Amino acid sequence: MAPKHKRVRARWLAAGAVAVAVSVAALASGPPAGVRVVRADDPRPPAPTPTTTPVPGREPPPFGAFLKSDARGVDRMALFSRWLGGAELRVGHTYLPGIRWSDIEGDLGFLDAWARWRNQKADRMLVLNVPMQERNEEGVSDDEVRQLLRRGAAGEFDHHFRALAERLVRLDVPDAVLVLGWEMNGTTYTHRCGPDPEAWKTYWNRIVTTMRSVPGQKFKFDFTPARGLDAVPWTECYPGDDTVDVVGMDSYDQPTGMSFDEQVREPYGLQNHVDFAKAHGKPVSYPEWGLFRNGDNVEYMRRMLAWMDEHRPLYNTLTDYCPHGVWQCEANPRSSHVYRSSLFGRSDEATPTPTPTPTPTPEPSTPTAPTSPEECTELDLGDWVEYWIGGKICLPDWW
Repeated sequence: MAPKHKRVRARWLAAGAVAVAVSVAALASGPPAGVRVVRADDPRPPAPTPTTTPVPGREPPPFGAFLKSDARGVDRMALFSRWLGGAELRVGHTYLPGIRWSDIEGDLGFLDAWARWRNQKADRMLVLNVPMQERNEEGVSDDEVRQLLRRGAAGEFDHHFRALAERLVRLDVPDAVLVLGWEMNGTTYTHRCGPDPEAWKTYWNRIVTTMRSVPGQKFKFDFTPARGLDAVPWTECYPGDDTVDVVGMDSYDQPTGMSFDEQVREPYGLQNHVDFAKAHGKPVSYPEWGLFRNGDNVEYMRRMLAWMDEHRPLYNTLTDYCPHGVWQCEANPRSSHVYRSSLFGRSDEATPTPTPTPTPTPEPSTPTAPTSPEECTELDLGDWVEYWIGGKICLPDWW
């Protein structure tokens, strides 16, 4: 089962790391040696040693990260890209809250900011998770969920999704990828499938049909279960090829002790996912992925990146906050290094075939702490702290 994490933004790890290193009073008078304040005009950090080799002549799959739902997530895209050596983030990912129906209708100011980001470049992609029910994380009982699904299947909620479709068209993002009713095979959300799979499928089809009826729309609908069996086999919730454009999967490093090979081979796991999508003629996606139950797991990070390079998803977006992330979470330094090294400097252009050159044998040397002030990792302390000190705090990699 995927975690209940949309409501949780665990910044305490980053804040705690800085609290140990420096005091607020020290920051007011200037950072100590080795710690610096990163501002928007800072130069690009040096390139780390790559851990994977791009395939010559092959465009890398579009990628991004979930950095925050509101406009701060948009602002962090540029910082995240700079941390990756200017790597092209072609995918922006955000969520509708699902507390009230007005949320699901998109009556939220931050959608404007995401629409502006999307339209700054023609090849960008906006991914929007859309709940199928209000009170979506309030622990609604199976009996009530069953009744809500049947009401949705009868068309009672169609007007909410029509309003969302019309809003997205007005915002000039009619080609958004909509991750509708994600992780429906679990128990977390009110839009779960298990209490009545047949009603769930009928309801999904009504939503898609309603939103596709809005003039000007070009939406892609992404059917995204959580990896594995969970509460119900996700194949039992699949609503049909006519209303699904992408077969996604949320795949975190869990449960405790499960190896990546087991994540591939388990029933309804990663291999079943790509096989199912291929059989139905659909591309795959990974809207949510990241570390979780097995800590700073370098093997998971390396293998998951290689899996996506192999299977070419329509897009992938890392969930970047603790315990899952690599940039806003200081708890995973080794996996952060693997992720950054793998994607550093990637662009949306195919990598040309390199001309081989001799590689000299380096002389043995004794490792020393880096002296360049650029060799450091930025911490996210929250907007008010960053405003007060004039930028982000950057700790050297040896700190």
